[in-house]
Amino acid sequence: MHVFRPAVLGVALMAAMGLAYASPQVADVDARGVKISEAAYPGTIRLEIDATDLGQRVFKVRQTVPVQPGLQRFHYPAWLPGSHSPTGQIEKLAGLVINANGQRLQWVRDPLDVYTFNVQVPEGVSELRMDFQFLSPTDSAQGRTVMTPNMLNLQWNAMLLYPAGHAAHAITYQASARYPQGWDAASALTMASRNGDTVNYAPTNLEILVDSPVFAGRYHRMFELAPAGTRPVRLNVFADRAKDLEAKPEHIEQHRALVTQARKLFGAEHYDHYDFLFAVTNQLGGIGLEHQRSSENSEDRDYFSGWDAKIGSSDLLGHEYTHSWDGKYRRPADLATLNYNVPMQGSLLWVYEGQTQYWGNVLTARAGIRPQEASRDALAMAAATYADNRPGLEWRSLGDTTNDPVIARRKPKPYRGYQMSEDYYQGGQMLWLEADVRLRTLSGGKRSLDDFAKAFFGQNDGQWERPDTYTFDDVAATLEQVQPTGDWSKFLAERVDHRAGLVGGIEAAGWKLVYKDKPSAYFKAMMKGRGANFIYSLGVSLSPAGYVNEVRWDSAAFNAGVGTGMQVLAVNDLQYSADELEEAVRAAKDSKQPVRLLVKEMDVYRTLSIDYHDGLRYPTLERIEGKADYLTPIFSARK
Repeated sequence: MHVFRPAVLGVALMAAMGLAYASPQVADVDARGVKISEAAYPGTIRLEIDATDLGQRVFKVRQTVPVQPGLQRFHYPAWLPGSHSPTGQIEKLAGLVINANGQRLQWVRDPLDVYTFNVQVPEGVSELRMDFQFLSPTDSAQGRTVMTPNMLNLQWNAMLLYPAGHAAHAITYQASARYPQGWDAASALTMASRNGDTVNYAPTNLEILVDSPVFAGRYHRMFELAPAGTRPVRLNVFADRAKDLEAKPEHIEQHRALVTQARKLFGAEHYDHYDFLFAVTNQLGGIGLEHQRSSENSEDRDYFSGWDAKIGSSDLLGHEYTHSWDGKYRRPADLATLNYNVPMQGSLLWVYEGQTQYWGNVLTARAGIRPQEASRDALAMAAATYADNRPGLEWRSLGDTTNDPVIARRKPKPYRGYQMSEDYYQGGQMLWLEADVRLRTLSGGKRSLDDFAKAFFGQNDGQWERPDTYTFDDVAATLEQVQPTGDWSKFLAERVDHRAGLVGGIEAAGWKLVYKDKPSAYFKAMMKGRGANFIYSLGVSLSPAGYVNEVRWDSAAFNAGVGTGMQVLAVNDLQYSADELEEAVRAAKDSKQPVRLLVKEMDVYRTLSIDYHDGLRYPTLERIEGKADYLTPIFSARK
């Protein structure tokens, strides 16, 4: 089949259609066409949560809402910030009962907008009492676990209904939560008082409330990360066991350096205080979610106990912290909706997430949380994805993947490399590396993406309560301000719609992508407990039990008939193990014999022969002699 490869078709076509990268039109009406008011909602909504039912994992909710007589509409939040999609868990809301003056009122769900409930308020009624439950998952098949015997994650958006037709920042809530006996709780919210195990939070608007989740738990430790006399930044660690809270002083110092390096990069802060909510757990569901003054994060139980200074830690905290500037304060205009039931548009996620992915790796390196070598290896893995392992770029653009949060709702895909999946993260990272190196090259080393970050994200020190929105033109104009070229719009547009590799920044930075027959220490650490990755050689990755997680489209394994979901039982007539497959790939390099796999596909057993003889391949970066090295200064700490 002939494949048409228009290198800049998207840009040319959009220009021909008069669309280009026009400023998005953000809706100011809800799904029923009702205009959203930004005037203050009359009165304060009281919200009470009982989060003590650990065994059955039920959150009990009561809210008291000031109302006027007549038809009232209430939304359950659907379009959630950070997920960029309508992922509100309406299916977990149960037992909704609405009372007024001791009388039970009937509610009717909107059949065309199932996140909306309609209720007729009688004359003489000034407030409604709403009671319901949020039935959190008791099994991973039901969704992410948010309550365990030793910790919980309370996300306010899952626990409330709010008046339709009003902007989130215009509705005032007074929230309280009862936690299990003796537990600590951490949140960006201000605690007004504590009565036993009930925490009463200071009144705030709905936008700030939803943006300020809670971690609570039996085992908790807090580390101060910011120097005394500056805006507080705290690392609130919750664990499955008390011993998992033990951290080496030098490891915590690296986390303090993360705050220092971020402040040097951006030159301003958009919070009055910042709280990392951090679970080291094998029980609570995994999460990495950004907020203006906090972030929800989780890593395995051995985050502190298994720390290896030579390999370092992940860039999760660096990524989510960067979002305080990139995504939360400076926010794409088409993601800055007035409330949570207006559809979002993610056209600039390659900035929101892509540049955050870039800075997450860079700041993690500058802080020493991840050494330079490991940071380069992480970059090499991203580069290898786009050098020759992303056949989806033959038919989709990087820009089109900004629709994936809505298209796929972040569900697994059978052929990820061909279908593509939110490539605005890693592909965006490669775009911004190239932009950084281009700035450095054109300016003779006098300008860099650091200057863009300070100009674009670092203005208005101390402001945080409302986002400062931007468009494509604002991004291009700031780059032009930092280093005039007259073609930054073209540079960005071509890469956002690029259907070839996105690795130009690697060689421009003085390095080249190469493959070796032994994995780096970072690669091995990334794969620990996750199975085997032969994606760069055979074109396949497998779970610890031999199930095929991914097959690269048009790879040797794919062309031999290997498909995702199959289970590999044997390699060259020997019982499957990652070591046996590795040895088989190594042996095939020096012979003409194929790698034979006995696979199970449902109840069918087959032997597949993979005609591959190029040996083991693991990505890494090597210096290009005689060419300026930009990666080392990019990853080096700022003094």
